[in-house]
Parts: sequence; C-alpha cells; structure tokens
Amino acid sequence: MSSVAFVSHGGGPMPVLGDPGHQELVSTLQDLTQALPKQPSVIVVLSAHWETASFEITSAAKPELIYDYYGFPEESYQLQYPAPGAPELAQRMAEQLNAAGVAIKANASRGFDHGMFIPLMLMYPEADIPVLQISLASSLDPRQHWQLGEQLAKVLPEDALVIGSGFSFHNMRTFFAPKTEQINHDVHAFQSWLDETVTAVDIKPEQAQQRWSEWSKVEGGRFCHPREEHLIPLIVCHAIAQSQGRSIPFTALGVEARHFIW
Repeated sequence: MSSVAFVSHGGGPMPVLGDPGHQELVSTLQDLTQALPKQPSVIVVLSAHWETASFEITSAAKPELIYDYYGFPEESYQLQYPAPGAPELAQRMAEQLNAAGVAIKANASRGFDHGMFIPLMLMYPEADIPVLQISLASSLDPRQHWQLGEQLAKVLPEDALVIGSGFSFHNMRTFFAPKTEQINHDVHAFQSWLDETVTAVDIKPEQAQQRWSEWSKVEGGRFCHPREEHLIPLIVCHAIAQSQGRSIPFTALGVEARHFIW
C-alpha cells in the first residue's frame, strides 16, 4: 500500500526563504516526514501548478526546475532540487492507466514546478529519491480526479509515496487582506468540512466521492477556493487512500489551513 499525503505548499518560494508567515507550515511539513516512509522508491506528486487537457506524467530522466512564480528575490530563481525522474516507471504507469480507461500520456520535456520542489526541499532535502509529476486535467472535475486516484492506486509501486501539493485555502486576495471575523468564520467552516470529509470514520469512500462532487456548495467552499486547482490534489489523494486520514492544522499568512496524511 502506497503512502499518501496532501500538503499545503505555501506562497511561491516563501516557505524556503524564511518567511515568518510560513513558520508553522514549514515546521508541520518537516514533522510530517516522521510519519512517512524514510526512503520511498519513488515520490509521485500531483501539483496544483500543472494542468493539461487530459492527464500527463513526467518521463524525463532529469527534469529541470520550472520557477513558476514572479516578483520574488533573485535567490528564489537559483533554488536547486536535482531529484531524478523515473522514465521507465512513468511509461509503465501510463500504459496501465490508459488500459484502465484513464487517458494519460508521458511528457518527456516537462520539468518540475514549485508545487513539487518547494515542499520536497523541506521534506526530503537530499533530493535523492526519484520523482514523477502527474498533471491535473483542466476540467478540474472532482469525479474525473477521483477516478484518476482510484486507478492510480492500482498501478503505483507498493513503496511509493504520493504527495498531493496544493493548499486547503487559496484565496489570494484574502491572504494579504485584514482578517475580519467573517473571513475567519468562512475559512474555519470549510476547513472543518475538509476535516470531516477526510477523517470521519462513518464516511465511506462512495460517500466521500459524493461530498467532493458538491464541495463548492459547502459554506466557505467557494470563498476558500475561487478556483479549485489547489483543492483537486486532495481529492486525488483521498481517492487513492480510500480510507480515513489524519488532519494536521496550522496557520499560514494568518489563515487557518491543513495538511492531511493517510
């Protein structure tokens, strides 16, 4: 059984630049690795920062880093995370997923975006574990991504680690606005719904799938995610695990947020 975690990866490179607003995010991410395998055979990352028409998987032997953030200090464009790829595994997984009805293709030119290398710099700083990235489908459809997770669980190596990299709260204006009582209420309402969806023992996988399909109707849902690309990796993780997870609350940039682990 693969290990699965969803991480809220913070604002661009800020977690690795010592930003004080990310201290709890950094410490909880580093603590998270204590509950994960010391040396998985491969890390499979689903990042909020890669969307394609249908699914894609990186298949380069040595993917380059993509500095897909803007307006940060020069040092943030010199960051290195030289993890190798896993081309043969990528091809095999793509073949198996396609055979199972999940349209996915290998991409030998795509590099690793900051949704991969920022959290992994904190969690696995040695960069010696092969990494694959899988894109989100641009539909951002919860059911399509739940189905991806279900099929992905069947083709992953047993000692793989899957990391969904997004953010349980991703309203950029609110991050840098005064935190009013109403804002805090709406954020807490949705973070609590996430906790219930992922951790409640009486919510079966098929019920969880239904809940995810209606996430935007939940109190605080659309406020926390004006666009849902940072939420979708969590849905894939839950579908892979098919079980109750554990919530790890923290605060980043003055806003309540979560990581989850299974």
